[in-house]
Amino acid sequence: MMMRIDKLLANMGYGTRKEVKALLKGGSVRVNGQPEKSAKTHVNPDEDEVTVHGETVEYKDYIYLMMNKPGDLISATEDANDMTVIDILQPEDQVFQPFPVGRLDKDTEGLLLITNDGKLSHKLTSPKKDVGKTYYAVIKGTVDDKDVEDFKNGIKLEDGYVTKPAELKILSAEAQSEIEITITEGKFHQVKRMFEAVDKRVTYLKRIRMGDLALDPTLELGEYRELREEELDYLLSLTHLSQ
Repeated sequence: MMMRIDKLLANMGYGTRKEVKALLKGGSVRVNGQPEKSAKTHVNPDEDEVTVHGETVEYKDYIYLMMNKPGDLISATEDANDMTVIDILQPEDQVFQPFPVGRLDKDTEGLLLITNDGKLSHKLTSPKKDVGKTYYAVIKGTVDDKDVEDFKNGIKLEDGYVTKPAELKILSAEAQSEIEITITEGKFHQVKRMFEAVDKRVTYLKRIRMGDLALDPTLELGEYRELREEELDYLLSLTHLSQ
């Protein structure tokens, strides 16, 4: 894959096209050990070694991030009123123009994937894929075996829509119950609306898994990291894609 060197450097966060041209003219860029000053030079990032100030430029097309989303950020690329999950990314990650895969409500915490791979994102969020999303929740009200059975059969929401079957696991059944729930849809406020339909209320919600991809327990709220190779391979296997 051949591309102009100014585009490569701009894509990798070395500045705007104008700033990259100044970088080139200043003699800071080398291609295969040779100084390169022309912004129009074409390079193959898979074969040519490009360095800036002596450091090798590691080129990549896509970025795949796992975030432990805090409960005060919007799952969007931009918002006029609130901070988004993209706003807290480092500049070197923002240059890839990533976006969240699906969405978590503003007050919902937990596992959120962020990427610029539109094809993968579309496949993961497609209802046809039935990728299970598992949440831990605290419920105001006692969750019992009848709820488990009702959720297994699908819950009729306030607008008449009947959800797909959901797996409900009771962790503790008290006035404030703790549960895990796995759903394969992503309707607006779905988990909250399902419990409201059985006269209970979600007071805390955190996504902990997507399929078998679990939230890294070492990530504090607001922290993120790149997916490990085996995690990305798993996601690609869900969508029958090749990297």
